[in-house]
Amino acid sequence: MTKKAVHFGAGNIGRGFIGLVLCENGFETTFVDVNATVIDALNARHAYEIELADDAATKLEVSGVSGINNKETPDAVVAAVAAADVVTTAIGPNILPFIAELIAKGIQARVAAGNMAPLDVIACENMIGGSEFLRTEVLKYASEADLTTIGFPNAAVDRIVPGQHHDDPLYVVVEPFYEWVVDESQMKNLTAKLAGVHYATDLLPFIERKLFSVNSGHATVAYNGAYYGKATIFEALKDKAILSALTETQKETRSLLLSKWHAYFTEDELVSYHATIISRFANPKIIDDVARVARTPIRKLGYDERFIRPIRELAERNLSYAQHLDTVGKIFAYTDASDPQAVELQEKLKTSALIDVVRDVTGLVDDALIAKVVASAEKYKR
Repeated sequence: MTKKAVHFGAGNIGRGFIGLVLCENGFETTFVDVNATVIDALNARHAYEIELADDAATKLEVSGVSGINNKETPDAVVAAVAAADVVTTAIGPNILPFIAELIAKGIQARVAAGNMAPLDVIACENMIGGSEFLRTEVLKYASEADLTTIGFPNAAVDRIVPGQHHDDPLYVVVEPFYEWVVDESQMKNLTAKLAGVHYATDLLPFIERKLFSVNSGHATVAYNGAYYGKATIFEALKDKAILSALTETQKETRSLLLSKWHAYFTEDELVSYHATIISRFANPKIIDDVARVARTPIRKLGYDERFIRPIRELAERNLSYAQHLDTVGKIFAYTDASDPQAVELQEKLKTSALIDVVRDVTGLVDDALIAKVVASAEKYKR
């Protein structure tokens, strides 16, 4: 019997990462998205090609794919979830609530059809506890009884897919490196483990290593790059000051990870991991726009996000967070007329006191930390 996957999000990450791994594991994958051009192309061709950003420009084919436009045919999404062997997402944390009802209805349709086979719903998003968050959203439309055989294992995913445009709407270029870690302790279907995915009994160390290293690091390069007028990540890393900001951020990150997770990582392992990240960011085959990496600054200033969370936890341990704080100051100076959150942030700064904006967007309540963020933002105020 053919294994069936439903994947929410037919964007570059969905096609160039999750879809590839599912294909390599023998799944027929149905992509769910509102992009009619992409969905129509998937249904016309049932295959697409990805390119690895390596010297050989390696090409890989992903086959056995189709698409559903959830805006036009939501009932088809419900039916697909009802018949799925695995459900995955890569749509962005802010969009998860908007697919929760469809997933809930699909699960309820499984139950109504007498399908009690275990199913895992895996949110492959840049956030801590993404699948658990999705579960809470699904419970707004379903009951705990409906979810008896449904797992929502958290995951950590890592693959750089730069902003890009091709004549072929399905073609996508991705970096060779990828990492996908799933918390097996939260799985319901332990027989459905995927080759190419690492399963851990405690995911949080791996999620934090990735979030605080890759996401914090990438954003550090982007916001410092934007402040100094650089257009791409590659260009920004040629600037010694920006490279230094990244390496100092990594040092602070290592001190936090070793303080929290010394049973999982050694300093040498983290130094090597961080060196690999720098080489990935500086891959000349990937020209990634600073504006793409820096987008949604309000979200990235969030309480549990890539800067404020490590700042809070470093402060609690009396460890240095000077470079993280410095970059946060530059985020408050970030402008991009094409990014709604960047525009919103600057409007807030124009109409409200800086200290109130800091409290609002960061969620911080520690007056000493708030004062330091305010001082950093004042330093880079344009």
